[in-house]
Amino acid sequence: MADFYSVLEVERSASDDDIKKAYRKLAMKYHPDRNNGSKEAEERFKSITEAYDVLRDPQKRAVYDRYGEAGLRGGGGAGFHHVDLSEALGIFMRDFGGFGGLDELFGGRGGGGGSRGGADIKITIPLTLAEVVTGVDKKINIKLLEPCGHCEGSGAEPGTKQQRCQTCGGQGEVRRAQKSFFGQFVTVVPCPTCHGEGRIVETPCKICRGEGRVRGDREITVKIPPGVATGQYMTLRGVGNAGSHNGPRGDVHVLFEVAEDPRFERDGEDLYTEILVTYPQLVLGSEVSVPTVSSHVPLSVPPGTQSGHVFHLRGRGLPRVNASGSGDLHVRVQLWTPERVTDEERQLVARLAELQPGVPADGRGKGGGGFWAKMKEALGA
Repeated sequence: MADFYSVLEVERSASDDDIKKAYRKLAMKYHPDRNNGSKEAEERFKSITEAYDVLRDPQKRAVYDRYGEAGLRGGGGAGFHHVDLSEALGIFMRDFGGFGGLDELFGGRGGGGGSRGGADIKITIPLTLAEVVTGVDKKINIKLLEPCGHCEGSGAEPGTKQQRCQTCGGQGEVRRAQKSFFGQFVTVVPCPTCHGEGRIVETPCKICRGEGRVRGDREITVKIPPGVATGQYMTLRGVGNAGSHNGPRGDVHVLFEVAEDPRFERDGEDLYTEILVTYPQLVLGSEVSVPTVSSHVPLSVPPGTQSGHVFHLRGRGLPRVNASGSGDLHVRVQLWTPERVTDEERQLVARLAELQPGVPADGRGKGGGGFWAKMKEALGA
């Protein structure tokens, strides 16, 4: 069992800021989008995210420092469990998803001596749980900077050309020497004349005013895989804003926002639901209909089932993202109590009360108790 501090490569006395910096550095290195789907990198990304999520929380960190991982599982970790990839990505996006740092993650564009790359954009796509089950293609209209048709993206009026910047000699950057007590320091900065492009437009295009791009609307199709969750994202490479003067396009980062379904509570790929059943159905057994996201499935309730019992329907949950198989559907049966009864029903219930004046000693403590927490306890979560 790896020590969380060793995983993040920090000392046990590390400050909160040190922990955050260490996690960001390692997450950037092992992020799945940077490692071409490497399983080894994915596992490392999950482990460092799990360690970070514990050590960033003062309460969890205190429990971990005193009792280790066993203490977290014993109740001090507020539901601690090993994170899966979707949770790890969600944690990363939660704390570093402002897109100020994602340019570093996905590779900054532009630089000296050439056209500047287009900026990335972020869009949020709302989804229903039914769309999560099957996956869906979404057509989205977005406003982008597109290459200017009049100058074909060059920024120069047709018939004219761009000229090499005389300040930087076409390099897009200049060196500045500064003297200090410790000696001379040389810094490299973008050229102030050409703004880092290495070229000058002497006769700007009349349409785009030398920028080489204009604003326009564009429809894109986003192929969303099954099983995604709120907070997860995907990146569409080279679909974002056009770069200036025919520079490369930026990316589009698509964030998912899945609407809640009142029938279910979601935990990763697993779903939890509750159905009401009558006393005779519990005592005598019955077959009941259980909702799934898109249909209903039969559930056999055996005779003598206790109210609160949880049934596990394997593979009836949500698909796993970019993987085979599905999660489970956990069904809690709960005794339904009618608010009004007929005279005949009242007589039958009264007769039953005479036959069963109380709970027998060997039947105590068999009830369900609790709610969703009891369902998860039944799974050993």
